[in-house]
Amino acid sequence: MSTAPTPARPMRADARRNYDRLLGEARTSFAAQGTDASLEDIARRAGVGIGTLYRHFPNRQALMNAVFQEALTSLLARSHELARSDKPCTALVEWLGAIVTHAGAYRGLAQALMSAPGDATSALTSCHVPLRQAGDRLLTRAQSSGSVRADVSIDDLLQLTNAIALAAEQTPADPDLADRLLRLTLRGLRADPVPSARPGD
Repeated sequence: MSTAPTPARPMRADARRNYDRLLGEARTSFAAQGTDASLEDIARRAGVGIGTLYRHFPNRQALMNAVFQEALTSLLARSHELARSDKPCTALVEWLGAIVTHAGAYRGLAQALMSAPGDATSALTSCHVPLRQAGDRLLTRAQSSGSVRADVSIDDLLQLTNAIALAAEQTPADPDLADRLLRLTLRGLRADPVPSARPGD
């Protein structure tokens, strides 16, 4: 017997309309209220019942994952562009800055992304994994060029950038905080120059 997976059936037109309305309302609500916005309110504004929302998105993280796919596509495309840079360390730092901006776009997203690596069942894992792979390629290039320390890991960098986004989220009165923290912390990325030998050493 064949063990090939059965292809997913295409959505009916009415189901697709409901899906698109729910996604649009979720995007608006998450931007205005954060990722803990009421799912019941999202369903109501989309003109459907909460049961319809759960048929399309079985939990909040699944809905968050769908909302963030557009931003994910943009971040991955940017990583491919930066991978051709002749300044690998600068490229890595620029991409991490884009991650901070992305994580700060919706209140609560940074916290959710920080939790995703430790939860294999999280729907946000499908966002985290490709971001981790893209970042690891940029980090490896920067390390190979000798400009970034060899003991730096992409997992630490992603947790760091999400933590910076979370700190900025908690301090809305200081819009420059994320940029300052990123620049301050990333100074520690750079490889130490080899000290010149002193006479008699």
